[in-house]
Amino acid sequence: MPFRLRASTCAKAQYGHRAAFLQALPAIIAFLCALSVGLMAFAPSASARTLHVVALGDSLTAGLGLPQDQSFPSVLQKALRAKGWDVEIANAGVSGDTAADGLARLDWSVPDGTDAVILELGANDMLRGQDPAGTRKTLDRIVTKLSDRHIKVLIAGMRANPTLGADYGRAFDGLYPDLAMTYKLPLYPFFLDGVAGDPKLNQPDGMHPTGKGVEIIVARILPSVETLLQSISP
Repeated sequence: MPFRLRASTCAKAQYGHRAAFLQALPAIIAFLCALSVGLMAFAPSASARTLHVVALGDSLTAGLGLPQDQSFPSVLQKALRAKGWDVEIANAGVSGDTAADGLARLDWSVPDGTDAVILELGANDMLRGQDPAGTRKTLDRIVTKLSDRHIKVLIAGMRANPTLGADYGRAFDGLYPDLAMTYKLPLYPFFLDGVAGDPKLNQPDGMHPTGKGVEIIVARILPSVETLLQSISP
């Protein structure tokens, strides 16, 4: 008889636990659904389609002196896909191009269906000592034309060679943040950050990165590119 009492008491306790669980079940399900939605909002692969990005630039984008699979667009695409992004990065880099050259070929370098552009131009303008005001005006036209087409833009800035003097350096270096501020665009301040001036990360010409240098560029610019992709409407 005592055993039966204990068993009955245990059964009631178990029933009470089950009843409490069933009563709380709707709230648990609602919490799990909310958590799932929240996680999906931060998932890189939330886009239901492939995102098309064009890297528009000069030899730094083209990958001068490197195999194609070591160029900036190729390494960037691989890094993004490894993080779950469904993205294609087109290499629209042309060695020797100035900002004006980029503007001249803009329409066919950035085809219809492009979602975003990584704009890396101006280094050759600087190396030729061209007026920074002219470069600024040309980049402004590029950005305007892309904005008119509803294409997102990430500006990849450049810095002047110190041998050109302090005045030139201030004018040239400042055109990129000024452009980004004017159009409220994301800015990666210096495309060669972490690579410029390091002989181990540059080819013998001292200006173009090695494969390892490109990897560093990609690793540093990657958060900015992901922010760019997140701004694209599904």
